Amino acid sequence: MTEKPQKTPITPATHTTPPAKFSHGVKKGNILQVAGQVGFGPAVPGQAPTPVGPTLREQTLQTLRNVQAVLEEGGASWEDAMMVRVYLTDTGHFAEFNEIYNEFFADLKEAPAARTTVYVGLPAGLLVEIDALAVLG
Repeated sequence: MTEKPQKTPITPATHTTPPAKFSHGVKKGNILQVAGQVGFGPAVPGQAPTPVGPTLREQTLQTLRNVQAVLEEGGASWEDAMMVRVYLTDTGHFAEFNEIYNEFFADLKEAPAARTTVYVGLPAGLLVEIDALAVLG
């Protein structure tokens, strides 16, 4: 009988421990699922995570960097991403978000992945959350 690949939790050193029983990412075989990331700055021991700033630009760029950190910790990159899901709190942010997203990925020859955008409620002060699914190899 073939042994099933084990699930490996992924938490970059820059990230705080999640507030509930989940991992920032999980890798199983050649699949890496990045959990929803928000615009929290790098972890500071003894301090609660806080958004990097109040603007959509600040939070989006940090959120994308946080997703990238999980991808890299799991042995992947944006080139391995198959799906990116974006959660915005305000429908009025869609155009600005797209501009920031396009700037972030300007050096990539192709779009990083398929993408879905939905509108949700997030904890106070958070404007965007992003998750990703990557396939390695």
